Amino acid sequence: MSKTVFIETLGCAMNERDTEHMIAELNAKEDYVQTDDSRTADLIIINTCSVRERPVHKLFSELGSFNKYKKLGAKIGVTGCTASHLGRDIIKRAPYVDFVLGARNVSKISEIIHKPKAVEIDIDYDESQFAFKEFRGSVNKAFVNISIGCDKACTFCIVPKTRGDEISIPTDLILQECERATEAGAKEIFLLGQNVNNYGRRFSGDHEKVNFTELLRRISKIDTVKRIRFTSPHPFHMDDEFLEEFAKNDKICKSMHMPLQSGSSAILKMMKRGYTKEWFLNRAKKLREMVPNVSISTDIIVAFPGETQEDFEETIDVMREVRFDQVFSFKYSPRPLTEAAEMTNEVEAEVGSERLAYLQGFQNSVTDEITNGHLGKTFEVFFEEKRDGGFIAGRSDNNILIKVEADESLLGSFAKVKVIKTGRMSQIGEIIA
Repeated sequence: MSKTVFIETLGCAMNERDTEHMIAELNAKEDYVQTDDSRTADLIIINTCSVRERPVHKLFSELGSFNKYKKLGAKIGVTGCTASHLGRDIIKRAPYVDFVLGARNVSKISEIIHKPKAVEIDIDYDESQFAFKEFRGSVNKAFVNISIGCDKACTFCIVPKTRGDEISIPTDLILQECERATEAGAKEIFLLGQNVNNYGRRFSGDHEKVNFTELLRRISKIDTVKRIRFTSPHPFHMDDEFLEEFAKNDKICKSMHMPLQSGSSAILKMMKRGYTKEWFLNRAKKLREMVPNVSISTDIIVAFPGETQEDFEETIDVMREVRFDQVFSFKYSPRPLTEAAEMTNEVEAEVGSERLAYLQGFQNSVTDEITNGHLGKTFEVFFEEKRDGGFIAGRSDNNILIKVEADESLLGSFAKVKVIKTGRMSQIGEIIA
């Protein structure tokens, strides 16, 4: 009889893909099947995130809960970025944890489960050419890693210390994976990397040197690929060639995530982001001129050490000028192993909270204006998931989440949809063709 594995995934899309890789390896090599019930699972894994402080705190509360309710003999493992960061300290704080596996060591999952109290967290380990077994949580959309690690030195970010140096996955392996996924039914390919448009900077071994723009061209030539999305591009690498390909290639979805972080050039310099406010605005303006219907989302950190009121107002100025469709905003929290954690010019917590509340209120008003403008308009939607209340949900080319009342036969198909009700998080539509 097969054993069962329960995995709780915290954090980003790359973690989701790492989870799929672990399930695939465990299924193929150890005869595990996935379960949604942690209390009956033979193996419990928390795939962690360490980008912000809250997921790290959540880890230990979740571990305690799983240990309390797990079945007799079940193993508990911790994987992902917090595993890379804390290593053996996790077992010291939670002695019932059976193993710790870092974000750069996912391919070792079928081995480490047999090594009591094992800790594998080598951030120099090279998985860029490892042939993972096949498993995907969705038959309609396929996450595809195009690189591992990160070469940036952003002073607020712990990722380079948990995922190691950036290495691009060979182009032929990426193309083969895209072909396999779409031949199995996926219509949409979602490319993943810490800085996807830095693809090709470094390969492991002797491989053809291909940049991100050329990679997009080659993937789009695969007949079975209908849509291409990617995250996250770095503003510094948004050259004209990349933007032009984004604009003219019909298979590339017209939504762009451009992580701003701050609208102040002075703060951006302290963050070591590599670009200025003016560069960011130039790229966003060019993007909107070339693709009028593009949706642009971003990440913003408020109250970074040294941020003045004037710096914050510059961030609001950028938001006002770009009119982001969506903003993921956070109050700065120091992360270990980062330069910013050693900075002493902290912004008072109350001031940071006030700035965050103002920024989010400002963005809500922009979002409401944008979404209200969708009423009565028609979009082509690719439907990919069930939602409560008898709805099937999908996204338009420019990333608008739209729900319609329908049965599961709609999943995996495209349809023209007219928006009949707007909302900040999703729209409700009716199929017209």
